[in-house]
Amino acid sequence: MTSTAHGRVRHRRSLTRRRAVIGGVAALGLTGAALVTTSLMSSAGAATAWPEAKGEQAVSKTIEVSGSRDGGLKRYYGSGALGGDGQGEGQDPIFKLKDGATLKNVIIGAPAADGIHCMGSCTLQNVWWEDVGEDAATFKGTSAGSTYAVQGGGARKADDKVFQFNGAGKLVVNKFQVSDFGKLVRTCGNCSKQYQRNIIINDADITAPGKSIVGINTNYKDTAALRNIRIHGDSAKKIKTCIRYTGNSTGDEPVETGSGPDGTYCKFTASDITYK
Repeated sequence: MTSTAHGRVRHRRSLTRRRAVIGGVAALGLTGAALVTTSLMSSAGAATAWPEAKGEQAVSKTIEVSGSRDGGLKRYYGSGALGGDGQGEGQDPIFKLKDGATLKNVIIGAPAADGIHCMGSCTLQNVWWEDVGEDAATFKGTSAGSTYAVQGGGARKADDKVFQFNGAGKLVVNKFQVSDFGKLVRTCGNCSKQYQRNIIINDADITAPGKSIVGINTNYKDTAALRNIRIHGDSAKKIKTCIRYTGNSTGDEPVETGSGPDGTYCKFTASDITYK
């Protein structure tokens, strides 16, 4: 929810749905552009309490990041040209990361515009989205060797996608929590330029309501591996784990062809998913 300090409180979702969860963890090591330090790979819980903001900053123009930027757990929220809260495509982000950049210890409040754009390999470390705008983060690198790492953090109140994977390469989401959402990760189903995309989601707490954890395009040989996933508050198992689509580059709505593990594209077994 947006801080009352800047007078914007949105009620897109029922307050009873707004909750964080607590869980245990396992760790996943990353190398290269997505290297995560040993201290981050401790056995602390994947789903921890949401952090308190240490100050806040209105952002009217996209902040570009190269190298590493530590936000000190300040809340950043859109204003002016970035002050919209709709789901329209083509919005500008709060942060735009250059290839190889790292953004850490940031809280993104509302309005959130289009969150974060990674233009190449990037690391998002301990980043929290209080009320997702269009998307929390969009990954846009064009190299098959691009690696995007989301380490820790969480997101809530996403009407549609949390992570939009438009570019090429590999996305690794580790020790993340999400609640009240549409899709946690979706590879682009109808981008004009399509790529093969690979996803690993490890040690995540997923809290209902939600629609799906991941969606991939099998005709572009996308893959998704799910490991140590805990789903909370979904005894009816309405949240789909991995949806398979036939994507296209024409802008048409992609066709859903199946869901669940298949050993080829959706790489996990029933034992990788726990219902709480």
